[in-house]
Amino acid sequence: MTATTLIIFDCDGVLVDSEPLACKVEVALLHALEHPISAEEFAHRAVGRSRKDNHAMLEGLWDRRLPEDYTEQVQSRLFEAFRTELQPLAGMPDLVARVAVDRCVASSSPPDRLALALALGGYAPLFGAGVFSSLEVARGKPAPDLFLHAAARRSAAPEQCLVIEDSVPGIEAAKAAGMIAIGFCGGGHCAPDHGSRLRAAGADAVVPDSGALAGLLQQRALLR
Repeated sequence: MTATTLIIFDCDGVLVDSEPLACKVEVALLHALEHPISAEEFAHRAVGRSRKDNHAMLEGLWDRRLPEDYTEQVQSRLFEAFRTELQPLAGMPDLVARVAVDRCVASSSPPDRLALALALGGYAPLFGAGVFSSLEVARGKPAPDLFLHAAARRSAAPEQCLVIEDSVPGIEAAKAAGMIAIGFCGGGHCAPDHGSRLRAAGADAVVPDSGALAGLLQQRALLR
């Protein structure tokens, strides 16, 4: 088995419990604009995907354009919610600090949202410059572009990478990149069937929380 030299963490739903906040904020704005999408459908369609892809998805469902300042409205409301409510996932800051190989973040979020989430969660010093956004590549998840970009920037071959992801598009992207994919179900948005959905997407293993993830990584000698 090829040794793992790089662990790639998704951010939303893995490092910070941001997905419930993001879905709540955006669905409220959509309803104010008379878009009838439910919270459940929005989460199913949007979680794990880039802002650009979700914008196109919503316009396709609605069959008309969103307001020109829609993204700015979402970001403004979401950043306010982050500053008052965002929390790291239990146990994850300690786990990240214990990683014994190289580590980085590869997220569908834009750089400003990503930077704020990592700062508020206490992760900024743990990752430094090892933070990559889907805006840096042509195609977001489930395409493999972002993970391959992150691996190249950290001088790791795809087969040397282990990805920790909470979304179906993220798992699909990791497997398309030729990487080990671990499904994480510790986020507040994860329904009882979330693990089975991640397995169906190709996850090599699924864990319910940071404690189980730590055990898995210890078995692979990837934690100090």
